[in-house]
This record gives sequence, C-alpha cells and structure tokens, in this order.
Amino acid sequence: MRQEFGSIVLAAYLPDPELFRRQLESIRAQTVTEWECVISVDGDPDPVRSLVAEITRDDPRFRVIGDGDRRGFYLNFEYGIRGVDPRAAWIALSDQDDEWYPHKLETLLPHLDRVDLVSGQARLVEQPSGRVLGETSRHDHGLVSNVLNNQFSGSAFAFRTEILSRALPFPVASTRTAAHDHWLAVVAGAGAGTRMLSDVLQDYVQHAGNVFGDPSGMTGPLRPLQSVRTVMTLAQKYEGARTPAALVRMVFWLNVGWRQLITDVLLERTGTGSASAEELIPYFSARRRFRPLRRLLRDAVARGEVVGRFRIEYLASWFAGAAVRGRTLVRRRVQSF
Repeated sequence: MRQEFGSIVLAAYLPDPELFRRQLESIRAQTVTEWECVISVDGDPDPVRSLVAEITRDDPRFRVIGDGDRRGFYLNFEYGIRGVDPRAAWIALSDQDDEWYPHKLETLLPHLDRVDLVSGQARLVEQPSGRVLGETSRHDHGLVSNVLNNQFSGSAFAFRTEILSRALPFPVASTRTAAHDHWLAVVAGAGAGTRMLSDVLQDYVQHAGNVFGDPSGMTGPLRPLQSVRTVMTLAQKYEGARTPAALVRMVFWLNVGWRQLITDVLLERTGTGSASAEELIPYFSARRRFRPLRRLLRDAVARGEVVGRFRIEYLASWFAGAAVRGRTLVRRRVQSF
C-alpha cells in the first residue's frame, strides 16, 4: 500500500449536516491514514468550521479554509487545491454529501505509480429516499475521447500533485460547462495518462442540488424547447442578455468553446513536446478542422460513447462559433492566463 502523505480536498457549500457528517466519518474510516483533509468553503467558513470540529472531534487532519468569497464549485475546488500541504504527493477530491467506502484510497493510490490520475466507480443513491439507482459504468477511451465527453468524476478520482504545474491556474470560461474534473483529467491524460477501474468505491448522492448528475444518464432524443430554454437562461446569467448575439455566444461556449479553451491552454503549458496533447489539435484547438471533428462525432456515436443528441448540440455549437468568431474569443481568453 502507498504510504506517501496526501491531501483530500472537499468542497463545501451550505452542507446538509447529516450527509456531511456521514461523508466526514467515511473519510476518517479510510484504511489509508496518512493524509490531511482540506475543506474549502464557498462562502462563510465559520458555520462549517464549527460543524467539522463537532463531527471530527477536533481531528487535526481536518482543516477548514475560506475567506468568505463565493467562487462557485469550479473555482472553489481550485482554491482548495491551492491550499494543500506542500508535502502532499497525491490529491483526492471529495463532494460534501457522498460516502466513501473504507478501502477507497487503498484501492486507488497504488495505480498512481503508473498513471497521473485514477478513478473508481460509484453506486448511485437518490436522496432523500435512499433508493439505489444503479452503479456508474465509466470507461477510459483515451485523451481525445475524454476531451469530447468527460468520463471522470472528481469525487471518484485521485491524482499525482505533479500535474498541478500544468493545471494551475484553472482556465475560466463563462459557462457552467467548465468543470474541474474534466480539466484535471485532460491534463493528466496528456501526461502519464489516466486509468478507470471497475471497482465501486463510494456512494454518489443524486439529488436536485447536484451541479452535474451522472453523465451516463444523458440519453434519449433531443428536446429542442428544453434546450432553447436552457440556453436562454445561461445566456442571461453568463452573457448578461438574451439577445441573438448573446444566445449564439452561449451555444458556442457550451461545447466547442470550452473544449478549445482547455486544449489551447494545455498546448500552451505543455509546449510542442507532448505528443498526446498534439493529438487534440485537429479536433478542438484554434486550428481545428470540421471534417476530423465530424468523423470523431460519428465514430463516438457508433461506439456508444455519446448519444445522438450530443452530436447535434455539438455541431450546433461549432456553427455558432463560426458566427461569432469563436476562435478569436477563446484565444483572447487563453492570453489572459
């Protein structure tokens, strides 16, 4: 068993006391004991600090950080990662309301001898009913496929801290598509690689408060009216308007824009020496081409990696980018990091 010291980063925002208690107790019950748990609070840290002290009985391995600012889940994870002990050789991310099985870290960490990031599976549990909905069945199809359709949930994986030299700061896009786990898995995939295990290592709570549910549930036909409403809501939130131009920009950022951003930032930080990162150029970068992307989407649908609805929405995002000079929009964002 790996004995290196590591950090668990738990992002907290107004946690349900009972679910939070269960999660902290499941972390304390890990068979691997050489770790700290950094609890990064989005907002006022004082109520969470009191709750943690009560639950953990002042276990010194638990540390609460936060300055009162509201960052959102994406940047709250970055804030927590920046706060880990410099001695940490690995980091595992945690949601505030799941439940880890005692052998989770013991199962994951040995794989970090060969890859930069490793993930397990999860049992899906509905709250507040407690009904078991099934288990995830994620697969690692390689870097290109993972940029297209992320298979890695942050709450289920651990990674080597070495990747942070390329991962920080997180690239920021004005869209809910921006996800810490997608970005970290892509950075790791361009390094020593990623690995997906078949072991179920935790319960993953599904409820209305989830920012993202289990992506494997993305099935069924395209529902245009629902998609239009979603885009209008997001355009108002992130673009500040529901004008035609704002709606088109939002459609671009939701799929093609976000993937160009993470690809171009990755290429900028890895240089020309990363063969893995350069594989992404014809599909996602500022130099992307339509024909390779169309083939990629067609093959991904044929293999069952994405559903037809995703393909349609992705192509719509491509054409939206052409209408709003999306490549230039993203390049300007890349230059700001």
